[in-house]
Amino acid sequence: MAVAVVQRIKLSYSKYWYAYAMIAPVVVVLGVLVGYPLVRGFYLTLTNATSLNVGRQIGVNHIPDSFDFVGLDNYADVLWGPTAYDRFWSHFIWTVIWTAICVFLHYSIGLGLAMLLNRKMRGRSLYRLVLILPWAVPTFVTVFSWRLMLADGGAVNGLLSMLHLPEPGWLSDPLAQKCAAILVNTWVGVPFMMISLLGGLQSIPAELYEAAEMDGASAWQRFRYVTLPGLRTVSSTVVLLGVIWTFNQFAVIFLLFGSGAPDAQILVTWAYRLGFGQQPADYAQSATYGILLLSILIVFTTFYRRWLARNEKANG
Repeated sequence: MAVAVVQRIKLSYSKYWYAYAMIAPVVVVLGVLVGYPLVRGFYLTLTNATSLNVGRQIGVNHIPDSFDFVGLDNYADVLWGPTAYDRFWSHFIWTVIWTAICVFLHYSIGLGLAMLLNRKMRGRSLYRLVLILPWAVPTFVTVFSWRLMLADGGAVNGLLSMLHLPEPGWLSDPLAQKCAAILVNTWVGVPFMMISLLGGLQSIPAELYEAAEMDGASAWQRFRYVTLPGLRTVSSTVVLLGVIWTFNQFAVIFLLFGSGAPDAQILVTWAYRLGFGQQPADYAQSATYGILLLSILIVFTTFYRRWLARNEKANG
């Protein structure tokens, strides 16, 4: 058995050695940038490592690691410890709500704009350029601009004051902070959905719409039975990417609130706060959050792909 496996590997290498040579640099880079940090992070979750007991270099003196191996204690503490709800579950629930609302808004608004831009209209290229600008502008510029507009006395509250509407404390009130985070992330994420879905719309044969119209289908029926099925493949991909990116959307939350706004912190920013935003830094707990985040997304992706496969089989 082992000899047969070795022979197959040798045969594959002799046949595809050029392909292996081409992908080798990528494998090495991924191993250094992804593989090693992942293995190191998982190892730290099994310890009580903090900024006080990890090895460090001070001048010419090297202080070795002095942390202890604690097994799965960090996972038990994060998930079932005395303050697990305040430290993990409350942020997990908010992260799920944040992800669901943002992806829904990204997709629905993006689809609406894509359908609008897919129609023949004067100045369509200009509209596309204007609508894609929020995605083209660097995220930190966009978020800092929104932070200025959402501040007390900023443009948003100024507009609400002119309309005689309440002026929330977008950067201070817990509920308003969550709404502000969703607003800014929607602004940042809609252009990607719009462009992706616009490409999907343009790949749907026009003959399908013509046939449906000749059969007397209404606009809603054409949307339901032609547009949505035609976008199924694109939609499944962009929704999955949207969930992964939004679940791990560090930049918007961190740049908008920094280390404040504890109620608006999602899991990834809370993990950063544990590892880099406090003293002493708790590297073990921060790494535990990272591994839990990765595990949650792997489980979600697995079930999501299986659900899509079952739907494809049922519709096929």
